[in-house]
Amino acid sequence: MLEVEGFVTSTPRRGAVVSTWTSRLIHELFDLREVLEVGAAGHAARAVVRGVATDELEAALAWSQRVVEDGDPYRIAEASTRFHEAIVAMTGNSLLQASMRSVSGRVQWLFYLTSALDVHDAFHDHVELAAAIARGDERMAEALAYSHIERDRTPSFAVLHPPA
Repeated sequence: MLEVEGFVTSTPRRGAVVSTWTSRLIHELFDLREVLEVGAAGHAARAVVRGVATDELEAALAWSQRVVEDGDPYRIAEASTRFHEAIVAMTGNSLLQASMRSVSGRVQWLFYLTSALDVHDAFHDHVELAAAIARGDERMAEALAYSHIERDRTPSFAVLHPPA
């Protein structure tokens, strides 16, 4: 399970080694998040227009607000991941949900390792993104999701690979 989720790499006759955050892996995760989450944000907004409720998204946002105020980095990472998963769940697309589940552990791990970044900025992004989805504003939801993800790419590199 840990290997499937990308936390370890197994090599025959050598055992398992904990995965590390290479530049390539960081870029790949951000690229994948853009494909999955930007598309999901647009689909979630369209789902709202069709009558899908935003209850799960609102609950995830409310929980995020509570844990951001508490300041526990692990719980903040967990809440942020749950928020993004709630957007994907709103799409009703089982393949998209399965794809997100396959990377959620790595996303949460990344969020935890980069918890030194301003969590209030990320939470503000979540508020705006949730509002665009709730309005059924597909293009704004996609734009906000993209900017939210891309804004943290460079700072994440700085945290995970500080200059020597």
